[in-house]
Amino acid sequence: MPGSPYTDLDRPPLDVRGLRRSLVVPGGLWTRLDVRAETGSTNADVVAAASAGEPEGLVVVAERQTAGRGRRGRSWQSPARAGIATSVLLRPGVPVVERDWAGAPPATYGWLPLLAGVALVEAVTRVAELPDSVAAGLKWPNDLLLGAAKGAGILAEAVPAAVVGGPPAIVLGIGLNVTLRADELPTNPTGLAATSLRLAGAAVVDRDPLLRALLRALADWYGRWRAAGGDVETSGLRAAYLRHSATVGQSVRVLLPAGDDLVGSAVTVDPEGRLVVSAADGEHRVAAGDVLHLRGE
Repeated sequence: MPGSPYTDLDRPPLDVRGLRRSLVVPGGLWTRLDVRAETGSTNADVVAAASAGEPEGLVVVAERQTAGRGRRGRSWQSPARAGIATSVLLRPGVPVVERDWAGAPPATYGWLPLLAGVALVEAVTRVAELPDSVAAGLKWPNDLLLGAAKGAGILAEAVPAAVVGGPPAIVLGIGLNVTLRADELPTNPTGLAATSLRLAGAAVVDRDPLLRALLRALADWYGRWRAAGGDVETSGLRAAYLRHSATVGQSVRVLLPAGDDLVGSAVTVDPEGRLVVSAADGEHRVAAGDVLHLRGE
């Protein structure tokens, strides 16, 4: 049948009922799982839902995304059923009495895309069964590396509260290349080559267990972070991020919006989520929003 999701047996559709049964459970973080055959951008869809008052816990997944967005408005798209394109709605500033969660301070929200990175690298490491020669790691601030190539990206967007002065909602979007072939890979303007789990030699490229593992890890880390009031030390989040970092300890070149470069050694990621770079003129702390590109030297 033309247009059927089963015409490419190498890329079967997601098991929507099974995913909902395992992820949307009583007492769980995820309250609604919406799997769409096609959409422009899952992030745009969840931003619209957040603006309309949707509560925390919405997950939107697209089998095909035609106008996905990356940092600074870069476009991202993938063939149908070749990857995972998902966005989730979080309201970290809203207290949740039944979980004993106070509202997290907005100053801590910059860690949420890094939290998503930890969840993603843990899920891929646990499920994909990458060969020993390929390490999964996190390139600050928002990329998953499979070896030396980019396998996924993360985008966080803040949505203003309906009430003036209220805490914003946060939409986290994740795009993971799963079965893309070499001729289907996107071109990365930063010069970092792209790859997919299949091209990296993963033994498991079934999107169902990958998506389940990702959303469970994301809920787990978000719960720890919320229970700690957004404290990345108490929750263990900063230590976990540093364990998985492929940037810390490397020589880097940071391209800044003014056109100048910062060259030095990436020393750590500080408690505010900033990359600490030791350069010839001293130590610099760079926030994700201040960076155009980050490259290895």
